[in-house]
Amino acid sequence: MSNKVIIFSAPSGAGKSTIVNHILGLHPELEFSISATSRAPRGQEQHGVEYYFFTAEEFRQMIAQDMFVEHEEVYPGSFYGTLKSEVERIWAKGHTIVFDIDVQGGVNLKRIFGDQAFSILIQAPSVEVLRQRLVGRGTDTEEAIEKRVAKAASEMEFAAGKFDHVLVNDDLQTAFAEAEDIVSGFLTKA
Repeated sequence: MSNKVIIFSAPSGAGKSTIVNHILGLHPELEFSISATSRAPRGQEQHGVEYYFFTAEEFRQMIAQDMFVEHEEVYPGSFYGTLKSEVERIWAKGHTIVFDIDVQGGVNLKRIFGDQAFSILIQAPSVEVLRQRLVGRGTDTEEAIEKRVAKAASEMEFAAGKFDHVLVNDDLQTAFAEAEDIVSGFLTKA
C-alpha cells in the first residue's frame, strides 16, 4: 500500500512530540507533516519549519478555497489544519506522512485516510501525571494548565475506541519500544 499515513494524537503533556521525534529519527522514509495554524509563532518557531503561520483571516480564506485536508477551530479564532499541498508534497517523495496532531484532528484524519492510516493515541498514565508534566514544563500559567487538563479529560472520553492503538506513556523507553514495534509493523504491511 503506497501513500501511507501514521497519526500520533495525544492530549498536551502526554509525550507525543518526544515519541514522534524518536520515531522520525529511526525511519528516513517517514516525513513529518507541518500543520498550519492561525496562532502567533512562539519563541524561535519559523514559518514552514514548526508550522505554517497564517492570520485567522488568511486561514478562513484558505478554508473557503478548500485548501485543507482537515481543519479545526480549537479555540475561538485559533485554527489548526493540514494543508492538501503538504500531503501532496510528502507523498510525491514516496514518503509516509507522520502527523503529530490533537485528538479531534487525529480522529478526523483516520476517518479521511481510512486503511491508508494507522492512528496511535498516546496517553499519560493518569490525569494527575499529566498535570504534573504540564507544571514541570514551566511554560504555562496555572489557569492554562487547568484548561489543558480539562481538555485532556474530554479528549480521552471522545477518543475511546476511535484509534487503532492506545499507547500509555508511563515509562519513556518502554513507550519508545512500543511505538517502534507498531510503526514498523504498519510500514511492512502490504
